[in-house]
Amino acid sequence: MSAKFTGLSIFAGAALALCAAAASASNPADTNLDGDTQGTPSSGAIAADILLMRPLSFLGTVLGTVVFVAGLPIEAITGDFSGPAKRLVVEPAKYTFDRPLGDTGDHQ
Repeated sequence: MSAKFTGLSIFAGAALALCAAAASASNPADTNLDGDTQGTPSSGAIAADILLMRPLSFLGTVLGTVVFVAGLPIEAITGDFSGPAKRLVVEPAKYTFDRPLGDTGDHQ
């Protein structure tokens, strides 16, 4: 097999796994044998978080940091560092590193 075919096979397998994870993530909550609803996210939600959300939010953190550093001269003139730093660096970093796995709720 060629390297191109192998890479395409890996990409197709990953896409299929993401689709399966997204389909199973629509389950609102897991239930135990007694039928009680637990507050834990489904395995599909955790898989989608690991494979899709964490890498994208990490990329957002890196890009936000780049934009923040590029805007430092303007921020130095206005004297406002805390607002842009919070919105561009701190919030994406908290979403990437501080939240529980599979918890993709609103984190403002």
